[in-house]
Amino acid sequence: MSLRRATAQERSPEPPDTGHRPGRNHAPATGEPRAAALGELVVQEVDYDHPDAVALVYALFADQRARYGYADPAEADPVGYRPPGGAFFVAYLQGRPVACGGYRTHRAPPGEEDAPHPGAERTVGRTVEIKKMYTVPEHRGHGYGRQLLAELERRAADSGAGEAILETGVRNRSALALYTGAGYEPAASYVPGRDPAINRAFTKPLGPTNPTP
Repeated sequence: MSLRRATAQERSPEPPDTGHRPGRNHAPATGEPRAAALGELVVQEVDYDHPDAVALVYALFADQRARYGYADPAEADPVGYRPPGGAFFVAYLQGRPVACGGYRTHRAPPGEEDAPHPGAERTVGRTVEIKKMYTVPEHRGHGYGRQLLAELERRAADSGAGEAILETGVRNRSALALYTGAGYEPAASYVPGRDPAINRAFTKPLGPTNPTP
């Protein structure tokens, strides 16, 4: 399916019944997959509107609404999560989708801000935003989020990104521990309108030697 755009105030609709849900037993995407095997976890690059990605992103949306009473829309332009400016990944355990995450270009290097799609052609030195990190509840506590984050950082660094930024909330202590443990440092909030009592933003330089080990 194609995900439509939504405003920040608009509640995302229920995902369509694609037959794919987190925890359902089915194989990863076929065709020309680009996957990285991380121990028993297989991290597969997929489109943002791939059925497994859609199911996990909507699960994240529900989790955030339950945790904070609101959430950013699940819908996003899939083009932003495609190379060379971005990427999106689903992690599979024994063929089941258990985690997801992606990144997209946040801003281009100085002097390239006028590009129609920053990062679409000239990618070296840009800042990427890591987004939609989620692990299904029954598979938390096994380091899958850390492995997925490391793969996102490696891919972004390989594509020329010089910095990663991300945000989470104070009530998600697992996410705070994951990001600080991976070397992220607190930063000023970069999304207008965020509640400073809730929002926590982080930054980390990227390069050949400093993605999460």
